[in-house]
Amino acid sequence: MQKLKAANLYRSELIPISGKLVERYNQCLKKLGFTETKLTKFSIDGIGWSPEVAEEKGEQYYLCNGESNPHGIIISPLQNNKPVYLPNHTFDREMMQHIFKTYGTKINDITRDSAICIDFDQRIDAFYEPLDVLKYNTIHINFHLMNNLYHQQKEQLQLIEKFKHGHNFIDEDIHQELLNSAKTYGDLRDRNLELPAIDFRVNSFYTKSFGGVYVLRDFISPMVIFEDMKWYKEAIKDTIHDVIIFHISQPELMEKLRDHIIIAYDLEDIVATKRYERIKKFEFAKYLKDTQHPIKDILNDPLLFKSYLNKIDIDSRKKVMSVERYLEKLETSNQYKISDIVDQDLFEAMHEPHSSLHPKHQDLIWKLLVNIAPKDVLFLYWYDKQEFYKLYDTWDDSLQDWVIETIRNNI
Repeated sequence: MQKLKAANLYRSELIPISGKLVERYNQCLKKLGFTETKLTKFSIDGIGWSPEVAEEKGEQYYLCNGESNPHGIIISPLQNNKPVYLPNHTFDREMMQHIFKTYGTKINDITRDSAICIDFDQRIDAFYEPLDVLKYNTIHINFHLMNNLYHQQKEQLQLIEKFKHGHNFIDEDIHQELLNSAKTYGDLRDRNLELPAIDFRVNSFYTKSFGGVYVLRDFISPMVIFEDMKWYKEAIKDTIHDVIIFHISQPELMEKLRDHIIIAYDLEDIVATKRYERIKKFEFAKYLKDTQHPIKDILNDPLLFKSYLNKIDIDSRKKVMSVERYLEKLETSNQYKISDIVDQDLFEAMHEPHSSLHPKHQDLIWKLLVNIAPKDVLFLYWYDKQEFYKLYDTWDDSLQDWVIETIRNNI
């Protein structure tokens, strides 16, 4: 990952945490029922997740009390608009933006000397069956201030009223109580520390629960798509819910997504795009073995590309160029079918979200498409960084260089 870090493509927007902020972070961990970290320095993302703490604990999702009970921690206003690097759901960053939009000014004030624990209450105590994910509807977001600061403010204000009553202004015991409160918590008189719970409405989404599930319910018919075969087999036993259930590897899935006007393709249009060039080059790279030139150079130099294209076996050559070959043949005869010439996985990679979809839904469908056919390295990086990082480790060093250059040239 060192090359990705050097290129600022690997968790480059984490916020460094040290000193007093570590103490506040540990207070939140204890409040949420987790063990404290022994680290004195670490970094966090927009929702308060830390890769260093996760490594220390040996648990990536250490801010969750089970799959149905995720939490967050705010200890700095700098978390506003920061990425959520290990989301439980595709809407996690959107929820954090909703929180800062609603309470940004208060968060700035509170995090001067305290921290905020967030409870994302889905009104689901625990998951028992895979289709329990359909219970997601409205997330009730609750906030808890460390040191009970809101309650301490109430007590401080009550002390002040007591001080003003009668001759209490000469009572040394009341003086001392006020001084102790001010020394411990500061002057809380004019601070707005109340954070009432807010709601966040959920529509279509992806969740890491049950091995990864897409819930599409803003279209013609509700659809649930599983990444894990075990949970897919369990889900299809259900006879209660009126939903269409797929495993992500089923060929019928793409047909159903097209029928429901969720995805579309236009081969003539896509071959003229940069996206097609990225997919074709990445597809070509997997056939390049023991080359005399770096893979990066072969993919970037048209002359080397053509030279090596003619060096690989003819079946592989046909696969790499199958889309263009199909379109050429279509000019002379309409008897050809796409499946006769273009590989299924390459054809799947030519799809995109239907243009009629809302931008929020387009992002979700892009994530689904890059999971079905992870052949566009740029879109894979944009829409599923965890899968990108996993695949990146399997690639040739020179291919990694090309991927990094490709991403940096497009962001």
